[in-house]
Amino acid sequence: MSIDRKLKVALIGAGGSANGRGLSGGFQSPGSWGLQHARIWATRPDVHFCAIVGRDAQRTQEKAQFYGTKAYTRIADMLEQEVPDLVSMCLPNQGHFDATLEVIRAGFPLLVEKPLVFDLKEADILMNEAAKRNVFFAINFNHRFAKPVELAHAAIMEGRLGELTFASWRFGGEGQSGHPHANLIETQCHGFDMLEYLCGPIESVMAEMTDKTGGGYRTLSLALRFRSGAVGSLIGTYDSSYAYPDTHRVEIDGTRGRSVIYDTVKRYTYHAAGNEMGESWEAGYFNDADREFHRTFDKHVESLLLALRNGEAPPIDARAGYRALLLAEAAIRSYESGCRVCIPEH
Repeated sequence: MSIDRKLKVALIGAGGSANGRGLSGGFQSPGSWGLQHARIWATRPDVHFCAIVGRDAQRTQEKAQFYGTKAYTRIADMLEQEVPDLVSMCLPNQGHFDATLEVIRAGFPLLVEKPLVFDLKEADILMNEAAKRNVFFAINFNHRFAKPVELAHAAIMEGRLGELTFASWRFGGEGQSGHPHANLIETQCHGFDMLEYLCGPIESVMAEMTDKTGGGYRTLSLALRFRSGAVGSLIGTYDSSYAYPDTHRVEIDGTRGRSVIYDTVKRYTYHAAGNEMGESWEAGYFNDADREFHRTFDKHVESLLLALRNGEAPPIDARAGYRALLLAEAAIRSYESGCRVCIPEH
């Protein structure tokens, strides 16, 4: 692709109301994440935001008018008439499969939201169809682009933590879904991806889950073993609140030091083993880019578009979404069987 021309990007499913809510920061519920897709594509100078596809004609037209783009109600019509360089997809969590498969079979590069899907058979179909066509197929595990995560990853790569011994992930808030394992699949997929990104492949999982509040297994606790020999834990819940301070915490311990990530973007600390004096990072007064969670998506898009223009693989391939679903499925089998479940290698 020419480095000079704008990339044509189409969005399938914008979500939320087209009134600008959430475009300048402030609280934004997970259900309005599609607004971040629209915000990014509408404001990047190197992108021509060519279309929005939605199910409801009037609502889609309102969104398209707000963002200065065209409205469609059929994916096939949009692909044929606009021929986008990239299709960005932000659909209801359990409605990913059909639309994703249609775009893949049409041969267009695409970026999808997590989770990939809820069913491994559907995931196999998507991955196989994309592989047959050599389609650029990215997934938005944007947590990787948070500044504290980047700092933790760098510390590990530089050997500042030594040999990793254990890692823990805790993440909880509100959530509603008709699927009994929604929290595990659609939210803790970030946990699976993050722990493997930082600590390497997970070798096995043992699970406890509870449905005591109704609506499925909304709270869960997993014991993990990494292929490196380190161990870990993952606690996830929809029986909490995203309003709580420290609703998200990741700790990575090694023989030479410890890194801690607080609320994804809020704070990072590092301590060398045996040293009461440590290092910390928090965004400075004018550093809104690293302070705001949704800007992690902006950073991912920057990397993604560079890879697309250069004919390279996505910075986060959809295979990471498949891997997270594979781990979730193993956790479900562990809970149902009461046994430790081993995970196949990559």
